[in-house]
Amino acid sequence: MAPNRDGRATGARRMELRAGKLTRLEPRAPRRRVPLRQRSHRQARPVRVRAQPARTQRARTQPTRTQPTRRPVRKKPAPRPPRAPRLGALLARRKQRRAARPIWKPRPNATRRRLIGLLAVLVVVFAAVGARLVDLQAVSRDRYTRLGLDQRVRTVQLAAERGSVFDRNGHDLAASVPQQTVWANPHVVTDPAAYAAQLSPIVGVDEAALRDRLSQGDKGFVYIARKVDDATALKVKALNLPGVDFVPESKRFYPDGALAAPVLGFVGTDNNGLGGLEAQYNDRLAGKPGEVRVERDPQGRQLPGGERSVTQSQRGGDLVLTIDQSLQYQSEQVLAEEVTKAKAKGGMAIVMDVTTGDILSMASVDGATNDHPARPAPPDERNRPVVDVFEPGSTNKAITVAGALEDGVVNPDSWFQTPSQLTIDGTDYKDAELHPPSMTVRDIVRESSNVGTIQIARKLGKQRFDAYLRAFGFGSSTGLGFPGEADGLILPLSQYNDTSLASMPIGNGLAVTAMQMLDVYTTIANGGSTRPPRLVDATVGADGARHDEPKPESHQVVSPSTAATMRSLLQGVVESGTGTNAQIPGYAVAGKTGTARKPPYDKPPYRYVASFAGFAPAESPRLAAIVVLDEPQNNYFGGQVAAPVFARIMEFALRLERVQPGTPAAAAPAAPANGGSAGPADTLTPAP
Repeated sequence: MAPNRDGRATGARRMELRAGKLTRLEPRAPRRRVPLRQRSHRQARPVRVRAQPARTQRARTQPTRTQPTRRPVRKKPAPRPPRAPRLGALLARRKQRRAARPIWKPRPNATRRRLIGLLAVLVVVFAAVGARLVDLQAVSRDRYTRLGLDQRVRTVQLAAERGSVFDRNGHDLAASVPQQTVWANPHVVTDPAAYAAQLSPIVGVDEAALRDRLSQGDKGFVYIARKVDDATALKVKALNLPGVDFVPESKRFYPDGALAAPVLGFVGTDNNGLGGLEAQYNDRLAGKPGEVRVERDPQGRQLPGGERSVTQSQRGGDLVLTIDQSLQYQSEQVLAEEVTKAKAKGGMAIVMDVTTGDILSMASVDGATNDHPARPAPPDERNRPVVDVFEPGSTNKAITVAGALEDGVVNPDSWFQTPSQLTIDGTDYKDAELHPPSMTVRDIVRESSNVGTIQIARKLGKQRFDAYLRAFGFGSSTGLGFPGEADGLILPLSQYNDTSLASMPIGNGLAVTAMQMLDVYTTIANGGSTRPPRLVDATVGADGARHDEPKPESHQVVSPSTAATMRSLLQGVVESGTGTNAQIPGYAVAGKTGTARKPPYDKPPYRYVASFAGFAPAESPRLAAIVVLDEPQNNYFGGQVAAPVFARIMEFALRLERVQPGTPAAAAPAAPANGGSAGPADTLTPAP
């Protein structure tokens, strides 16, 4: 049997000496162990009272005395709960309990597995660190290098000087002049309000706007003023403001002001072409910008020994135009005078070299308003001769007659019955002036008869008439490539109706640009072969080398004999027909008048477009020109308002080109065959 805590056997019976005899005691129940945390709260264990030993022999021999009656025993109060055991006892007991616990022994190979796991974790961690280092140092090295440089390096772009534009004789039409642009670094600006107050009256920028720009602490570069003149730049430098600096830029200047402005176009603040030839040839004119790279600290101060590099900009190429400066000026001035005199809404004129296709002048004029008199159009307006379309009126009759002559359906002496009026599909067509009941083709062209032209077109037929319209260039661009150039409006052959072959041959029911209509007369003057127009003669590179622009290919539209016949017919228009006001002393001129009513056709007040197109000298054409007036008020016939302008511009151009006079034209206008005045017969007048 195992001994208990008192050293006795657990199952042994206990014996005690009582009254001189051994007395067997009942076995004591084993004491229940109470957890430590519960011991302080358990009830006090009752005290076991042991039996007293027997009295001695002496005491037993004494006589027995009567025992007095015992008094009741007072109940003792309940014992107090025992005090909490001391710390030492508690620690001793805890130590005993720990000693009694079974000793933990590690499992076999547990340590090895832990070491392997730890090693695997370390391998993964070092692999991740290594992969990140490879990414930083090798794969993404350039990217992080750029990020670092972007935080330290400031780059200021240096605008390239834009190339110049010259006329055919080398006169400057557009040039770039170096200017200074004022900028600031908000990181360095200590008092934006004070800076703005000092700079605003000098650079002419609103003080509040400057204060807002200088207060942008998240930026290292803001503009104060772009492209200021030298005097302004000196005043800003005199202020000696920290953080305010200058960068060179070029500013576009047009020495002749608004001369040929819609043709040249204009540029924006950053010298990008936004209109006209400036936009069309922007890639050649713009050049290549440079830059300045400076390494600075977060406060914007340059780091000593830091990176600093300058990449110089490359100047753009130059353009050499076919425009002649003096002829352009003359065209604009004469046209403006006639627009003022006729109270027209506007006007346009083109002069072209027949042999080369070079455009020598292209003028656009605005009519007078409450704000300004008639003047050359500013650069931000459209270039009307190639952008705006209009119904050409009787100038289109040249195509109708040329096609009929080319196909042999008529000849100059073919006769036609020409009644005073034709009714086609309910629409009445008549001439403005009386004429003989029968006329030859020559007479029809000279007197600009609508009725006679319609009958010629009927003999030609709609298929061939449509083919000649397109062969002369209607419905397609002229090849200039000018921004916004219009193709014109012409009906597809499938949409022709009964009135189409009546309206279109006399210049109604279709729309063209002035450039397209001038191409028709240039083709006739050039022996029936097209001569596509050109505005740019050559480009000059940054190295000074000249590169001539290729000349567009031409094609034959009508035969040279047909072209010669047409030149003779058109010469008669100027000598004794509706275009006598286009005569030039000493030169034979050929051309055609045109007057067309603008839509709506049947609702007054009626509005008209008056025009004249022709060439000179008629026997050996050198120059061709067209003049168009939009909505003239005093007199709307082309022979009265457009022909005189043509004569003045063409005379100046012929003398400028040193063209020798040929056979003189008639000294005075001959009376028309019908006895009426020259001019009004070329308009379409539907019957009321």
